[in-house]
Amino acid sequence: MDDYIDLADDPSALAHLLRRLRLADAAAAATATLTPLTGGVSSNIFRLEIGDKTYCLKQALPKLKVAKDWIVPVERVYAEIGWLQTAGRIVPGHVPEVLGVDRVTKSFVMAFLPPAFANWKRVLMDGRVDPAIAAQLGDIMGRIHAATAGNADIAARFANDDTFHAIRLEPYLEEAARQHPQVAAALRSLTERTASTREALVHGDVSPKNILLGPAGPVMLDAECAWYGDPAFDVAFCLNHFLLKAARSPDALPALMLSFAKLVEGYVPHIAWTRHDVLLQRVASLLAALLLARVDGKSPVEYLDEDRRARVRAAAIELIERPESTLSDITTFWQREFSE
Repeated sequence: MDDYIDLADDPSALAHLLRRLRLADAAAAATATLTPLTGGVSSNIFRLEIGDKTYCLKQALPKLKVAKDWIVPVERVYAEIGWLQTAGRIVPGHVPEVLGVDRVTKSFVMAFLPPAFANWKRVLMDGRVDPAIAAQLGDIMGRIHAATAGNADIAARFANDDTFHAIRLEPYLEEAARQHPQVAAALRSLTERTASTREALVHGDVSPKNILLGPAGPVMLDAECAWYGDPAFDVAFCLNHFLLKAARSPDALPALMLSFAKLVEGYVPHIAWTRHDVLLQRVASLLAALLLARVDGKSPVEYLDEDRRARVRAAAIELIERPESTLSDITTFWQREFSE
């Protein structure tokens, strides 16, 4: 993008941003500092310090930091801002507060959550698996989906079909289809079904890396994929991570499978806009596809070695070829395949 302003490389742009948002006067803006925070592939994320005040600043990137070429519109930042503001009203305390939006630099400032808020991915990777957290997250997701289901105003505000396709369906399901012709038709069908299902406000990236654990429980971050669409995507996207981490760490498999069950248990009571079994069957079929996408899509998980990647790949293809599988069938199959 010729007009893209990278805040990491332009101190004067940062100073102008802070003055536009009335976060600092000219003198304070000139001495503000940005410290890059780790973890993001789709945005620059900074710790912003202005005198004795600390904030978080996020700016969408036009090209994602992954091995394969992946260019996406920076305007997705407005979907994230909208999701944070909407979800904040539904589940206060479980999303960070948005403090200012800057359209010139396609960025926004939000409350900074201190190091006491642990990253859930790191906690899980350390083998500390608490199923109660998954139950809380299922409840939070369910409340957001239920509160936005069938809402025409929210549907119009988050009609981000093109962006969701560019950030989720193309790099995950369509890329996996290109890599695996034997299941390509099934993956294309799932892509079409997901793209055409519009029921509730979807976060689009409910991954442990985007969840912080605070005193009140999970705090959801990084809603760049926000879209009014299929809520089954959110549920499947998160459940997928329990299976992948179980493939990496068989010792943690029982606790991860309990977390899987608890997330579903926390979510299901909120389903009032459609039949439980219909939505959960969509979750199951998407889950099988996302397993394959996270080893052979454009954003593969980094923590599986080649042997375990191959095992996940084979298991995912087998599940895709069994489209009638329920969530219970999938967890039973996974425990058989990855118990050691």
